[in-house]
Amino acid sequence: MTAHLPAVPTAEVAGTSCQRQARRGDMAATEDDFAEFVRVALPGLMRYGHALTGNPHDAADLVQAVLEKVGARWAKVNRNCADPTAYVRKAMANTHVSRWRRTRRETLLADFPDMPAYAQPDRLENEPLWQALRSLPPRQRAVVVLRYYEGLSEAEIAESLGVSCGTVKSQASKAMATLRKRLGSLEGGDV
Repeated sequence: MTAHLPAVPTAEVAGTSCQRQARRGDMAATEDDFAEFVRVALPGLMRYGHALTGNPHDAADLVQAVLEKVGARWAKVNRNCADPTAYVRKAMANTHVSRWRRTRRETLLADFPDMPAYAQPDRLENEPLWQALRSLPPRQRAVVVLRYYEGLSEAEIAESLGVSCGTVKSQASKAMATLRKRLGSLEGGDV
C-alpha cells in the first residue's frame, strides 16, 4: 500500500525558492555593506584601539573581537544606528573596560618559565606623554583620545560612550589635570 502525499502547488514551491534567493541576496548585500564599512573605518578604529589599549597588538585583538560581534548583528546595527562608527567605538570602549577589569587581577603560575620571552619594545614606551596617557583610567583615556586624537565634539563623545555631556566634561577635566600634573612635574613647569 502506498501513501499518498498531498500535492503541493508548484507556485508555492517556486515562491519559497524565490524567498530563499531573496534572503540570500539580502545577506550578500549586508555582508558587502559590512565589508565596505570595515574597509573605510578600520584605520580609525585601529588608531582608537591603540590609544585605548596602549599597544598595537592588543588594539588589533580588540578591534577584531568587536567587529566579529558587530558583524554578526550588522543588519540590525546598520538599520537602528545613525552612526555605526560611534556604535563600534562604544563597543570597543566597553569591551576594553571589561577586559581591563577581568585582567587587572593577579594571575598565578604553577612554574616560572625557563626563558623569558623576548618582546619587541614599543617605540612609544619611554615617551612621557604616552606613559601619562596610559596611566589614566580607561574612561578618561577614552574621552581624551576621542576628543583630542579623533577630534570628536563633546556631544559625539557622549553619544559614542553612552554617557552624558557632563560626564564627558568632568572626565576630560580630570584627565587633563592629571596629565598636566604628571607632565609638568617632568618638565619642571606648566604644560
